[in-house]
Amino acid sequence: MNLLVTGGLGFIGSNLVRLILAERPPWRVVNLDLKTYAANPENLAGVEEGPKYRLVCGDVADRAVVGALFRAERFDAVLHCAAESHVDRSLDDGGRFLRTNVEGTLVLLEAAREQGIRHVQVSTDEVYGTLCPGEGPFTEETPLRPRSPYSASKAAADHLAQAFHHSHGLDVVVTRCSNNYGPYQHPEKLIPLMITSAIRGLPLPVYGDGRQRRDWIYVEDHCRGLLAALERGRPGEAYNFGGTADWENIAVVRAIVRLLGVGEDLIAFVADRPGHDRRYEVDWSKAARDLGWRPRYGFEQGLGETIAWYGNHRPWWELGAELAYEESRRRLEVWAARA
Repeated sequence: MNLLVTGGLGFIGSNLVRLILAERPPWRVVNLDLKTYAANPENLAGVEEGPKYRLVCGDVADRAVVGALFRAERFDAVLHCAAESHVDRSLDDGGRFLRTNVEGTLVLLEAAREQGIRHVQVSTDEVYGTLCPGEGPFTEETPLRPRSPYSASKAAADHLAQAFHHSHGLDVVVTRCSNNYGPYQHPEKLIPLMITSAIRGLPLPVYGDGRQRRDWIYVEDHCRGLLAALERGRPGEAYNFGGTADWENIAVVRAIVRLLGVGEDLIAFVADRPGHDRRYEVDWSKAARDLGWRPRYGFEQGLGETIAWYGNHRPWWELGAELAYEESRRRLEVWAARA
């Protein structure tokens, strides 16, 4: 298989590229990445360009770049991971999210339609909105009710992908995962922000009361789900992937504090994110039934391995963590002033 992975220098994309190259030796991977702030070439350190791997720097929303690449490579399938993904950033500037997440998806769908190949749309459980008290987990039949500029852009991309299936007969599979964590995640996200801040002895900023609940999935489990969707997913269908790890944010932070052996006095409750969704949790029984997929990592095991990875890779994250922490601090000052 000659496979296009978009955003392969990012968190999920780089873990996916590594998994494919390790476990699908006959395959070839072309990685299309714009090299934004969240793309780190060190994520694929040791992966050399050659017959099995090629890196192309380009924008998924650039029709000329994407069209030329598709004509040159004649791909068998696309795994579309490239996205602007940080909710806080979407509150500051929604335009970038529309360009990458919506326009970029449209460009890739048009290219896939031209060549008649499978397009796997990598999405998020955030498109479902927030679970109300007493509601069960999201299923693939749950209506999309996005509540942030980020999730709205991903919901629009999902609708586009499924519209291409219904209107043009394009072989599309949509995947929606719960919150990812693991190696190579940018330090602006909750778990790496807390780990890197605690290692440095900095205050750990927890939004609001910290009782927002998330279902956490280890990134390797998610990547195995993406391969299962690529290889066995039914055209036009959506599949949820979750980790069966429904934890409050404050409990996650306290677990990190405990595993690192630092004091809970580092925890600092701060202004909440505007419009912060209260709870996500997904039902992944359809993926188990149709794809034969299930998560391999329990949350405490995955969290321990993630903490160990960040502890052993300080040069990888140190500058990024410092910038992410300062950006978070400035954003909190703005939110507090508006409250």
